[in-house]
Amino acid sequence: MAPKRKPYSQLRKSAKNYRDNDSARRHKNASQRARNKLSINKKSRAEHNRARRNAGIYGKGGPDMSRTKSGGFVKEDPSKNRARNRSRK
Repeated sequence: MAPKRKPYSQLRKSAKNYRDNDSARRHKNASQRARNKLSINKKSRAEHNRARRNAGIYGKGGPDMSRTKSGGFVKEDPSKNRARNRSRK
């Protein structure tokens, strides 16, 4: 089930834009669907899911499985893992 929608006052700038502009949201979702279908992304998701299953944390929330420079996987806090490749504020 999808999470409950936040009230408009709690949304950030881009979320407000997508809620207000239906055509922009449809365009973003179409672009995201195309990106998710790329074979390189599918392979990466499959590898990360396999690592989570082997670690016994698949489907339970908790830490992410992060790639190391040597190619292995380690458990890592999701906020640190996902902050690494996003734009800085």
